[in-house]
Amino acid sequence: MRKLLFGFSLSLLMLSCANDPKTIVVMSKGAADIDVNAGTIQSKDGSGHEEKTLNVNSKKVSFKLNTPVGEATVEMLDNGLYVVNVKNDTIIGSYQKYSKADKAQTVLTQEVLKQKIDSLILLSEGKNVSVENRNFFILPNQATKITNNADAQVVGPYHQMRSAEMIDGKEPEIYRFYSIKEIREMIVKLQALTVAPKE
Repeated sequence: MRKLLFGFSLSLLMLSCANDPKTIVVMSKGAADIDVNAGTIQSKDGSGHEEKTLNVNSKKVSFKLNTPVGEATVEMLDNGLYVVNVKNDTIIGSYQKYSKADKAQTVLTQEVLKQKIDSLILLSEGKNVSVENRNFFILPNQATKITNNADAQVVGPYHQMRSAEMIDGKEPEIYRFYSIKEIREMIVKLQALTVAPKE
């Protein structure tokens, strides 16, 4: 009886460990050295944007970061998808509403353009950022939970949006991230498209 009870407890423990899915996207400038067993992530100030995705089944995940901006420790307790920023630059991102290619808006009105510019300016200043708004302002050496959905898609800085399709009738959950430099450049380009009000 004792053996049977022990076997049942062990099975429950293994089952509970398998039910703690975490997807961790590590964004770095140049390659990052990740040691899951040691719980460390090291990055240097290299060139180009790089990403590594880890799929972990563990109740608690912790990493000690050693990056160009110093050392820090990040913990990921809840299940879901996380972004870890080991760049020396802020990363800004938000949820992207899925739309079919033939339904996508190709022409921006001046009103929509102004709203987009205002929104980007607020994001670049770390304002109007919240879980409810599904937008993110991730400083260097920070880990941020993006969503409960460990299977959500992340498009990182300096990458073009990929095409996405509905899966089993469900819209894909996509988050688009930019470097703060990209956001500032985007604001300037959009401002150039605005029309001065008539006097």
